[in-house]
Amino acid sequence: MGKQKKPEDPAQKARSSALRLLARREHSRLELVLKLRQRGIEPGLIEEVLDEYEHEGWLSDDRFADVYARQRMDLGYGPLRIQAELQQRGIRFLPEALKEVDDASWVRTAVRLRERKFGLADIRDDWPEKARQARFLGQRGFSAEQVEQALDCTAPDTLVD
Repeated sequence: MGKQKKPEDPAQKARSSALRLLARREHSRLELVLKLRQRGIEPGLIEEVLDEYEHEGWLSDDRFADVYARQRMDLGYGPLRIQAELQQRGIRFLPEALKEVDDASWVRTAVRLRERKFGLADIRDDWPEKARQARFLGQRGFSAEQVEQALDCTAPDTLVD
């Protein structure tokens, strides 16, 4: 005879599901709410469990935002894209990782990205190429001013801090 599966306590299911998700990677509160809803957990129970996990320090939007921003910065994304992605994940504040980076650093990142993808040829008179590279950097999340400065750079050591 097979084992009879006893019904799982909804609170235990909510706690274990949330903990399994947090064990894999940091999540924002909104991400966890959405994932736990997909698992059929009641909204009131979700809030109770997440409040408990925040109190324990296992769930932190501040920590999530900082980790997420640093990861995206390491991948070469600009501040506008990172902020937009964080907002989609329920983060409505600027994480410390983004506050620490000045505009000159973002320009250097954009130049490195441009150099790796296109090279640093002088494209001031090549409008189609300039537009193509500007579109690429803009989609990566750099501001118009940062893109313009990166496009004007023809050697990595010509950047002024």
